[in-house]
Amino acid sequence: MIDLWFGIIAFLWTGYFVLEGFDFGVGLLSPFVSRDGDEQRQSLQTIGPVWDGNEVWLITAVGAMFAAFPAWYAGVFSTFYLPVVLVLVGLIMRGVGLEWRGKVADPGWCDLGIVVGSALPAFLWGAVFANLVLGSALAAVVGGLFTLALCVLHGAVFLALRTDGPVRRRARVAALAAGAVTLPLAVVALSGLAFGRAGRAGDAGGVGGMSGLSGAVEAGAAFDARSVPALAAVGALAAAVALIWRRREGWAFAATATAIALTSVSVFTALRVAPLPGLTLAEAASGPYTMTMLTWIGLIALPFVLLYQGWTYWVFRKRVGVTRQPAPQPAAY
Repeated sequence: MIDLWFGIIAFLWTGYFVLEGFDFGVGLLSPFVSRDGDEQRQSLQTIGPVWDGNEVWLITAVGAMFAAFPAWYAGVFSTFYLPVVLVLVGLIMRGVGLEWRGKVADPGWCDLGIVVGSALPAFLWGAVFANLVLGSALAAVVGGLFTLALCVLHGAVFLALRTDGPVRRRARVAALAAGAVTLPLAVVALSGLAFGRAGRAGDAGGVGGMSGLSGAVEAGAAFDARSVPALAAVGALAAAVALIWRRREGWAFAATATAIALTSVSVFTALRVAPLPGLTLAEAASGPYTMTMLTWIGLIALPFVLLYQGWTYWVFRKRVGVTRQPAPQPAAY
């Protein structure tokens, strides 16, 4: 039951990173791939029907952590209290900007809120999880820069997939430029993720009761398990850049989504050994009765959520074109 719920939480976080990743990227890129208000409205319309639904994945993931692993939840969100608060501030700024942009005379402040509100979570979530896995400030900075660049690439590919006209062409150029930045960062960040945790995993395992050879074996197993998806994520990113160069936006988007998912798998594979230093999953978990109740609730609710969100993406699957607003006419006297 403990492994089942850890897997569910990892799945929820992965869904959040994949879906909100392109939301953040579109929010960051929309002022730069657009030349006027109509084109910027076209860019933001690609995420208009889905961005608030994508945030539900975060709420569900955090709620599942609180219910299934309260000690892990308490440790993470107390240790990283300030970054998490800044993430919430960014999400509020982005939500206000998206909702109010079409209701104010001068949308400049809304556009700034969308950019800043997209950049903060994109950087800070990477910093939090890199620090959680590797335990250093340098890892947090590299992890944050990597996830920020990855969101820009993911969002640029999504814009190229969902728009037409000049915005699509500029989004493709932005994706190629973002790929040139993201790939070197991916090599550094994911290599550190793949090869930098074995010692800490063994230490954490030792706290949980392992020592000597058994601790080394457990650390080595964690190393092998997480190195494969981390290195595969680098390959997926390289494939995404090649595919966007060949104007295969759909396959390129699948490749960037796969890279994000593989990175998340690698992170949570490392965290399974020790979700926090000195804490094992068994120590962090709720009691058997709570786990049983959560399992029944999840079996009933989760399929409906997945079906509804899948239906939403199917309904809004077509490309978004630019709609030119008529110029205001002078008042007649």
